[in-house]
Amino acid sequence: MHATILGCGYVGIKLAEQLQQDGHEVTGVRRSQAGLRVLKKHGVTPLQADITEEQSLSYLPESDWVIFMPTPDKRTPQATKDLHVKGLQSVIETYASRSSPPRRLIYASTTGVYGDHDGRWVNEDTPVDPPTKRLAMYREAEQLIETVAPQRGIDGTVIRFAGLYGPERYRLGRYLEGPVVEGYLNMIHRSDAAGVITKLLCDQLLMNDVAIGVDTEPVHRWEFADWLADLHGKERPEKQSVEEYLAGKSYTKARKQRIKASKRCANKGLKEIGYKYRVPTYREGYKPTVESNNS
Repeated sequence: MHATILGCGYVGIKLAEQLQQDGHEVTGVRRSQAGLRVLKKHGVTPLQADITEEQSLSYLPESDWVIFMPTPDKRTPQATKDLHVKGLQSVIETYASRSSPPRRLIYASTTGVYGDHDGRWVNEDTPVDPPTKRLAMYREAEQLIETVAPQRGIDGTVIRFAGLYGPERYRLGRYLEGPVVEGYLNMIHRSDAAGVITKLLCDQLLMNDVAIGVDTEPVHRWEFADWLADLHGKERPEKQSVEEYLAGKSYTKARKQRIKASKRCANKGLKEIGYKYRVPTYREGYKPTVESNNS
């Protein structure tokens, strides 16, 4: 099979590696020359294209699988709409107009669309409630996958990823130095984010469906920070409630809503398809790097 990864970055490169190891051909799409050099370094066939420019889309190769996972240049509603709504719509129309459209289109969304649940559990059956205009754009893009893609003869799948981490994205200082604000962390290691997509594609699972991409164990930020500090042999960091953390800060309304949001994302869908984790929890994910730093 041939896969085209639109926005072949942090997770996309790992996905490309896994698919190539399984004998599939992969084209990675990036906007910049610097991005193309990174793809070449990792042995991924590079293609320069801008998803927001329709003329650019004519260069996209024929593919069996298309994975849409670009990152907007700015964390604004308009930038997200241009890339994830208008861009995705153009990608669907471009591929659907071809004589051999792709079999699958996977869209990498975010668990942020669930909004705040005051620490309660959510799963694929939980109604979404995007708390900001930017997150509402992700939900709008999901609806394109759920309705427009099937109408155009393409099986679409939405994966709502939790917080991605792994090499170069451990953000240790945030939790070791504090203050650490209350609330739950939902995470997934880069290897498993790529692994979930690989399994869905290779085993033809969850077509025209939704899954939450998360590991097996959400953790409270305070518990995680203390565990990390103990592992490092450092003093446990200061803890703050949301109210204490926000006091005196002139954050935007959207940022305050993100900070207040707390939920525990269940891996119900991944359990049902029998996904086997490479990194089941934060313990396996963080311990090797911490031990390496201490050696």
